[in-house]
Amino acid sequence: MTKPLPSPLPVKDTIPPSYAWLPEGSWPNLLAWLVTRFPHLDVEVLNDRLARGEIVDEAGRIMAADTPYRAGSRIWYYREVPQETPVPFDEVILHRDEHLLVVDKPHFLATIPGGRYLRETLLARLRSKLGLPELTPIHRLDRETAGLVLFCIHPPSRGAYQQLFEQRSVSKVYEAIAPHRPDLSLPLVHRSRLVESGKEGDTSSTQFFTMREVTGEPNSETRVELLEQRGDVAKYQLEPHTGRKHQLRAHMLSLGIPIQNDPWYPFVSVDKEDFSQPLQLLARSVTFTDPLSGELRCFESQRQLAW
Repeated sequence: MTKPLPSPLPVKDTIPPSYAWLPEGSWPNLLAWLVTRFPHLDVEVLNDRLARGEIVDEAGRIMAADTPYRAGSRIWYYREVPQETPVPFDEVILHRDEHLLVVDKPHFLATIPGGRYLRETLLARLRSKLGLPELTPIHRLDRETAGLVLFCIHPPSRGAYQQLFEQRSVSKVYEAIAPHRPDLSLPLVHRSRLVESGKEGDTSSTQFFTMREVTGEPNSETRVELLEQRGDVAKYQLEPHTGRKHQLRAHMLSLGIPIQNDPWYPFVSVDKEDFSQPLQLLARSVTFTDPLSGELRCFESQRQLAW
């Protein structure tokens, strides 16, 4: 397969363009496929964006509604999110040098644009406030989780830092507030096979986005330790050895101690925008050997969970 060309569209107001591959199919024109690909958008909205020349091909050529459908190609466009809900919490910069930016993320703020969130994301805020249009995340945190997120300021250095996470050379420590189980012997290491709901033999749920444990070779591992107990509630230290989506939340649920105020586990909450009930999960610290300087780095969040 020919290597795809880079984006023909520039970063716009700190927001990078998005793209979509055109799959195999027999749609008569581009608009017919767009209606199928983006069912949540009215056809009038799609027609208007095409008429304004806001969707282009890989060479930057403006595409029209009647442009013939060409499977295997890519289209580029800017995402639009109407009526984005402001997140009333601020991020805190803990460290900055020529390569690395370490930020203490608040609850409810997504790391990168996606879904209903575009400008109310940590990446968009930082690019705008710091004037760093090429700033990129080295890893991510769930929108509901607070704590440390690392960004790369110098694009050529990003690969070296990302490789640390891929090789599991970063020690990550989280804290969580959850019910106390007197019968649970801690510390323990929990291993399981996590898959997205409805996939790989999981028939227990059709909930979108959540993860489930299924039988099979474990692909996730977390060490759980009790830090403090207050009545029926306790503070736990969680050390993930792997980085599966929602791993800590799914593992705590499996142990019978779901994390407090989790809008997804054990069930999906109707109101996920209740800013008074943040998920009690915090990325407390990260420790690693800097791949560029060889220096031992250790960063710690200044935030505290609510008992």
